[in-house]
Amino acid sequence: MPKRTDNTQKAVKAPARMSKKDPLTREQLHAIDAWWRAANYLSACQLYLLDNPLLREPLKPAHLKQNIVGHWGTCPGQNFIYTHLNRAIVKYELNMIYICGPGHGGNAVVAQDYLDGSYSEVYPNISQDTEGMKRLFRQFSFPGGIPCHTAPETPGSINEGGELGYSLSHAFGAVMDNPDLIAACVVGDGEAETGPLATAWHSNKFLNPISDGAVLPILHLNGFKVANPTILSRISHEELEMFFKGCGWEPRFVEGSEPRTMHQKMAAALDWAVREIQRIQEYARTSGDASRPRWPMIVLRSPKGWTGPKEVDGKQVEGSWRAHMAPIPVHDGQPGRIQELERWLRSYKPEELFDENGSLLPAIRELAPQGERRMGANPHANGGLLLRDLRVPDFREYTLDVPQPGMVEAADMDVLGGYVRDVMKRNLENRNFRVFAPDEAASNRLSQVFQASGRRWTDSIDSRSDENLSHDGRVMDAALSEHLCQGWLEGYLLTGRHGFLSSYEAFIRTVDSMVSQHAKWLKVARQLPWRQSIASLNYVLSSNVWQQDHNGFTHQDPGFLDHVANKKADVVRLYLPPDANCLLSCFDHCIQSKNYINVMVASKLPRPQWLNMDEAIKHCTHGIGIWQWASNDQGYEPDAVLACCGDTPTLETLAAVTILRHYLPDLKIRVINVVDLMKLQPHTEHPHGLTDEDYDALFTTEAPIIFAFHGYPTLVHELTYRRHNKKLHVRGYKEEGTITTPFDMRVRNDIDRFHLVMDTVKRLPQLGNSASYLIQEMKDKLVEHRQYITTYGQDLPEVREWKWNGGKGNY
Repeated sequence: MPKRTDNTQKAVKAPARMSKKDPLTREQLHAIDAWWRAANYLSACQLYLLDNPLLREPLKPAHLKQNIVGHWGTCPGQNFIYTHLNRAIVKYELNMIYICGPGHGGNAVVAQDYLDGSYSEVYPNISQDTEGMKRLFRQFSFPGGIPCHTAPETPGSINEGGELGYSLSHAFGAVMDNPDLIAACVVGDGEAETGPLATAWHSNKFLNPISDGAVLPILHLNGFKVANPTILSRISHEELEMFFKGCGWEPRFVEGSEPRTMHQKMAAALDWAVREIQRIQEYARTSGDASRPRWPMIVLRSPKGWTGPKEVDGKQVEGSWRAHMAPIPVHDGQPGRIQELERWLRSYKPEELFDENGSLLPAIRELAPQGERRMGANPHANGGLLLRDLRVPDFREYTLDVPQPGMVEAADMDVLGGYVRDVMKRNLENRNFRVFAPDEAASNRLSQVFQASGRRWTDSIDSRSDENLSHDGRVMDAALSEHLCQGWLEGYLLTGRHGFLSSYEAFIRTVDSMVSQHAKWLKVARQLPWRQSIASLNYVLSSNVWQQDHNGFTHQDPGFLDHVANKKADVVRLYLPPDANCLLSCFDHCIQSKNYINVMVASKLPRPQWLNMDEAIKHCTHGIGIWQWASNDQGYEPDAVLACCGDTPTLETLAAVTILRHYLPDLKIRVINVVDLMKLQPHTEHPHGLTDEDYDALFTTEAPIIFAFHGYPTLVHELTYRRHNKKLHVRGYKEEGTITTPFDMRVRNDIDRFHLVMDTVKRLPQLGNSASYLIQEMKDKLVEHRQYITTYGQDLPEVREWKWNGGKGNY
């Protein structure tokens, strides 16, 4: 076990100091500045040019794109950083990836990939010559081309730059269990104002310097967002330094605008940061002391749109918000715009950078790392190259014995916990599996996993009050932030590892936007032959909408299902296992799958168990099916179909069946349970969807369908609106509830057994008045229920003690 200490300052020796001597020789300075100019030139030309890539003739309107779509403001700063990182990689033989946080600096990263050759290796048509450069410029933010932000199409990228806030958490996820990897993460000062990014500064509390790699954050302060100044750029130097030191970082500042001076400052700061990282890791790995050090970071303050036009029409551009997008509006009808653009582009002196064929001059090219040390070619940024299959036990070894439906009660998540524990044990040596949960692993009944590994925590540990904390723990649940857990997990998956996120169902909505971005990433990545498959993003959602014993209205929101269901069908899967054996089967499938987003909704409270393992495997394989043991329509056309999806809807549906059988024994009822929600959608819309023939065989074309659903009823209607049988009536959550009894939650949302019975009877006109007494009985039961819970504070005995008993129930 790593040595523990209550004083993190004792865990490391005195920090390294920045050298007062200029670290770059005259030749190195010249080469770095030339590379930077080349990258800036390529970044600017991607915005504007269709032709004449090296300005071998005067610029003409025909050479320009008609729609200038893209951004310039962050590009020169990012190019400056990337260029200096290249030098550091070569000097220190680093294994490093680059994570681009600013939202629209894709042209900068593409330019860097192009200069070091990694882009042309992936896209041979974008060759390193004049013709290839022309294609490079044409494709940027152009129909049929590439987006203006970093994206799956960008070699070396693991961070979707279209939305801000996730770069730093991705970086930390990437270096977990990658002890030799450094993730250089550029954080834009606009991005730094987002909630997820602000929280991510605390990720340093969860990095083990022995077994993990390092994150080098580089906060790029260029002063402005789209139209306003940024907060961190306007506060004082002292306040900014205090902020980061308070977050546990050791910041170094690189500030200015004069290129030669800034190159020397940046080289010195990077040399210091790399030496600090190496010193911290060497000490921890030789001493066994994994206590949290103060990791280095860099703050780069440079003008927005650096090296671009100083002014346009007498208004400041460089160093202002006007540099954010295209600084020269070439199509606004004002005279002299093309000449103004040409002067800017020629200021980079492309004739000094590229030869007659359009290739980067060899003396400049020597600055770049070689092979996989190039950040655009690092295999960690194409994680499927490094992915190794999980070692998993046979999930059937964790079978819950269910002799007959409904005879056994158990908590589904408790059963799953044993399987997760042993997955963890089997992959401890490979160090490629982690569990992520925002302070909820124990609450969601996964406590058995702590028998294999503790919670990650690198600060002091109090043996009197803390439980299951470990400097090398592999359960990431000591931070109460869904954003952090999601970002860490995404970075972990994108660099070739496995894991899942366990969360309360209502609060997983916090990461709605993050899962949207990951879904978009997967959609595009699946279309790129060079992007290798990664492990699926798996969610296990417990403490669901129907489990409100200790919580109220705030903890009720099953809408994550709706949100995910709207994503591309070849990416998303939604599973609602009705019992423990089905949960085991679903989880085993999901945790070994690739390139999907799998959502599993499960119960953590004791529930009746319905299927033995053989039945569960068959049921989950089909994803939907008739529960023959609960139906009595064999050999007949059913009078009604009672369908259910989710653990609580299944319980209430089966209870409703027992009432109907007791009062209307001649009624022919078919019971259908849905595990894979996307089975309801036509097969033309989703790969898992049923054909119309198969759907009709289950649900018929005429029988009324009373569907008890876990979530919002509209989702089932959206998935089934094209089906032939239009007699569908869905009961689900309708935003009713408070702190109340479990059964009253169902009553308030009309998903309880009594409402389901009334719904069924009312849709069977052939019963005439013969069912009137049953409807009255159900209404009376609802009144009795309300009186009982307000008197005794718990549900009716017949509800609490209800058993299936072969369909006879308690009636």
